Formats: sequence, C-alpha cells, structure tokens
Amino acid sequence: MSTDTASRADVVILGGGLAGLTLALQLRQQDGALRIVVLERHRHPVREAAFKVGESTVEIGAHYLADVLGLQTHLDSEHIRKFGFRFFFSEGREDIDRCTEIGVSRILATPSWQIDRGRLENYLGGLVRERGIDFIDGAIVRGLDAASGDADHGVRYERDGQSHALATRWLVDSSGRAGLVKRKLGLAQPNAHDANAAWWRVDGHLDPNDWSGDAAWHARCTPPDRWRSTNHLCGPGYWVWMIPLSSGAHSIGIVCDAGMHPLETMNTHAKAMAWLQQHQPRLARALAAPEHGLQDFMFLRHFSYGCAQLFSRERWALTGEAGLFLDPFYSPGSDFIALSNTYICDLIARDRAGTPFAPYASMYEQLYVSFYENTLSLYQDQYALFGDAQVMPLKVIWDYTFYWALLAPLYFDQRQCDLAVLGRLRDEFTLASALNREMQPLLRAWGECNRAERPATSQLDGRMLDQYRIGWFNELNRALNDRLDEAAFVERIRANVQLMRRLARELLEHARAQHPGLDTAPLAAVLGTDADAEATAPLLSPEWYALPQREVAAELA
Repeated sequence: MSTDTASRADVVILGGGLAGLTLALQLRQQDGALRIVVLERHRHPVREAAFKVGESTVEIGAHYLADVLGLQTHLDSEHIRKFGFRFFFSEGREDIDRCTEIGVSRILATPSWQIDRGRLENYLGGLVRERGIDFIDGAIVRGLDAASGDADHGVRYERDGQSHALATRWLVDSSGRAGLVKRKLGLAQPNAHDANAAWWRVDGHLDPNDWSGDAAWHARCTPPDRWRSTNHLCGPGYWVWMIPLSSGAHSIGIVCDAGMHPLETMNTHAKAMAWLQQHQPRLARALAAPEHGLQDFMFLRHFSYGCAQLFSRERWALTGEAGLFLDPFYSPGSDFIALSNTYICDLIARDRAGTPFAPYASMYEQLYVSFYENTLSLYQDQYALFGDAQVMPLKVIWDYTFYWALLAPLYFDQRQCDLAVLGRLRDEFTLASALNREMQPLLRAWGECNRAERPATSQLDGRMLDQYRIGWFNELNRALNDRLDEAAFVERIRANVQLMRRLARELLEHARAQHPGLDTAPLAAVLGTDADAEATAPLLSPEWYALPQREVAAELA
C-alpha cells in the first residue's frame, strides 16, 4: 500500500491501553509538535469493572499517573484512594480476626489508588484526542515493516473493513500480550517464574470488617477501611487478591505457584470457588451471597516472561506487557510502564534534537533489565514462603525497603535517565542488589526450616503487625515526596543503602539464632564487618520476629 504525507507520523503506538495512552500523553507534554498516532483494537468507550486486571497501583505508578501526567484530580474523584497493602495469613480459616495481619493502621503519606481500568482508559482516550493525538480505535494491525537505518517503519491496519497504511519514524509496541513487535522480531524470552492466575469481578464491594464482630479488631485501623486496601489472603504457594473498584465491583484473583496449586484446579469459576472453599473459606462464603453476581472470569498460565530487547537504535521500543511482565503480588505493572515510557520519551527527545540516541538505548536497556531482574527475585521460587506468618512479614518489610530505598526515589526525583548520578551511585546500587540477591534465598531457607520443624499447623495469634508504627519505614515512604538537589539525592540514597545493610544484618542474626544450622555465609560475606552493628538499636520490635501461636492439625494430633 502506498502512503502519502497525511499518512506519516513521528510516532505510531500499537495499542491504546494504559501503557500506550499514557505514553502518548507523556510524549505530547514533552513535544507539542509531534504527530502521534495510537492504534487500538478495542472500540471506545470500553466497559468498566470487568475489562482488564492491573487495578492496584503502588508508589511509582501512582506518582506517574498523578504527578507526571497530572491526573490526580481524576484519580481522586473517579477511583479509590488505596489503604496500602494488607496481608492475612488465613489459609483454611473462617476467623480472619484471629489470623496474623500485616498492614498500616493509618494511611501513609505517599498516595496510591485502586483504579478501574475501563474507567481510566476511557478517560485517557478522551484526553489524548483533546490534546491533538490521533487515537484510532477499532483498528486491527495487519502488518509491520520494521526498517533499518534512517528509513521509516511501516504499519498496515484495518478499520471498518477499510485498509490503511502508515509510515513512522518511531514505532512503539504497547499491544500487551499480543506483542506485535515482539512476535515480528522474535524477541519473546521465557523466565523461570512458573506461576498461574485466575481472576474475576463480582458486583458490589467486599469488606473484611464484615467478617468479624470484634470492635477492637475493627478499631485497629483509622479509619476502619480495610476494604480499600489491596487485601492479600495468603497461604503456602499462593495468595488471593481483593481489590475494590470505583464502579461498584470487586476484583478477585488467585495467583499460585504452578507446582503447588495446578491451574487445572481453578480454571473455571466453579473450580475456583471450590478451591476457595478449601483454602480461603471466609471469602468463598462472602462471594456466595446473591448480591455478588459474577461479571466475568479469566485465567492465565505462566503469566511471567522477559524480553530479549526493549529499546532499539533502529527507533522501535516496547512498553508495558508487550515487553516483559513480572508478577502482580506487589502490583509493579504500572511502575514498569512509568519506567519504560520515560526511557522511550527520552530517546525520542534525543532523536528529535538531532543528538545521538543509540548509546542511550543500550544503557537504558541495561538499567531497565536490571530493575526487572532485581524485582523478579522477590517472587521467583518464593511462593512456598507465602504461608509463613513469621518469615513472610519480614520479607514484606525487606522487599518494600528495597523498593522505597532505591528505585522509587530514583523515579520520584526524575533521575532514572541521569547517567552521571547513576554513575556516582554505582557502588550503592551494586551493594543493594547483592544484599537482595542473598537475602531472598536466606528468607526462603528460613521458611523451609520452619516448615520442617512445625509441619501441618494453623496460625491463630490474631496479631496485627502495624507498618505505620515503624518510624523509619514510614519515613522512607514520606521521603519519596522530597525534591532534592544532586548532592542531597546522592547522600539520601547512600543513607538508604546503609539502612538496608542494617536491616539485612538484623534479619540474618535472627535467622541464625532461630536455626543455627542455616547457611548464612553468602549474605554475611556481602555484609562484611560492621564495627557499629552491636551498638545499633533494632529496626524491628520483637513482635516482628515472634513465632505465631499454633495448633497442630487435628489429623496429626
């Protein structure tokens, strides 16, 4: 097909979901003269609630939407302010108020939201059109011609039975799991994180507070709005999400280690409900109420994957799930959209300015992949630990400390493309990565020792481990909002890494004390010697290290 002047764009974005529409808006903010075309296969407006998962945001993704793109008014008025993450170790139990709970008693300073994907994407679709971006919905991509050198890429698509062609200098794939460019160029890359998921949406909201009549338990949170959290119901090898949507629905999902809970046990709604009746009976009973009508049901096998390349000197790039995908446990999807979109915007700006961008494509690729690999280590081979009400709370604290100490401040301060600052902090990032690399297997081995010594038990202590009351943890979250000059930023990151080092040493000492035979040498080698270690006050109070009270299962008594 021939193209003419009107059929040429500076940037064509394949896919008008969250990643593609936000990229289009960010590019428009950066350069009002760009001709941007977004091709989206869904017709707009899309339905609300039962549209897409990826409804929980955390700090980077929330900051990207609210502050970088300026969407806070929409988020506040049309979506639900999130009450943090909340975790219940409720395997097999009805009495959720007697299970260990991790969460915040009060909302933390840095906001995040539960987003209705249909509602948000409808709003974004209208916004991109208002800002002069060609958003073509109902468009089916039929062919791609990836160019080399200085030639334009070609895109062929069909809409309403008519064929069209576009030439473009930059081609960005945000087509989700369809992975149009990934498939065209053979970039698909598996990883070793073998996990599956099943999810559905129901009418009405579910409130864990309705599951208990204990007023003191309700009063642990101010306000007592546990329902606004991303609630995780945890057990060995799995977790279940509960996410409220502003359109009046609730999102439910089961995410499992494939070896411990086969997908075939939950790949229909009836099977998923039977699975919940066994593993999370209180939720199953709540969902059986007639007011919680079923809206949809979907499942996905082996949802996590990598990608051989994401940013190219040949002026193509991948973002969102078109590139790579980790795991929904800590809701990092919108974070990685924010990171990749910002790198893509920087590369396009350099190209528009006539400056060499190819070396930056390579360096940004290395950085982005390192963020992916470090984050993947939080999930891979760790699902067996998810039912341990002693070690898993410590893992949550460690994982979030790692996130708030390094990657989150880097993005909040808009320094992810600042190679000079990253160079100054090379040693700190190397140390933090090494600490995390050795911490994850230590936590895994700690949990294995616990299971070997105390098999087939239920956890009954009813304690709440309140993250809000951990002063330094709370401050890490608040400090994300500080805007710092370069010197102060470098010092902040260095101090954060030393905090990580202190926490790692404390966790190592408790693991070693509880299980003297545990192999702690790899982490100890990274930590090295610390003359001030003995004089340092503990970062976590004793309740965080206590073994929960337990009862032996009846069949083993």
